[in-house]
Amino acid sequence: MHLNDKELEILRIIEKNSRIDYSDLAKMVVSTEKEVEETLTKLEEMRIIVRYASIINWAKIDEHHGVTAMIDVKVTPKRGVGFDEVAQRIYRFKEVESVYLMSGVYDLSVIVEGNSMNEIARFVSEKLSTLDSVISTTTHFILKKYKHDGTIFDQPEEDNRIVVSP
Repeated sequence: MHLNDKELEILRIIEKNSRIDYSDLAKMVVSTEKEVEETLTKLEEMRIIVRYASIINWAKIDEHHGVTAMIDVKVTPKRGVGFDEVAQRIYRFKEVESVYLMSGVYDLSVIVEGNSMNEIARFVSEKLSTLDSVISTTTHFILKKYKHDGTIFDQPEEDNRIVVSP
């Protein structure tokens, strides 16, 4: 899919701030609001823009007790469909947030969310490991997020006071 420079610039801007006003976006790409709206609609229909999302720092919410795990999965690819068929079976589980085809020792990287480590362990043992193509898994629990999708969590605030010395 080939996009023009203006379309690419719009994508770069909304990737960093999807809540930007059409008027501000139009000024940034030297266009009209109507052209920006039409471009965004076109990119959404083509499924280039798949979803607008927010990044939440759940660690700051006392009531949130969720657990996230990254699971490395080694699979046997199937003739004619490769890894796609098993990846589709995996991403249909409600616990699964993301699935990536990877290079290296493991074939798929699966991001899973649950209410507890036990819940994720049950998912791995009862659902993921029982799939025909799955050879082995390795589960890594995320203990703390420092940076996600380019956003730094808990960045220390800068001291902007003027230094006064005698």
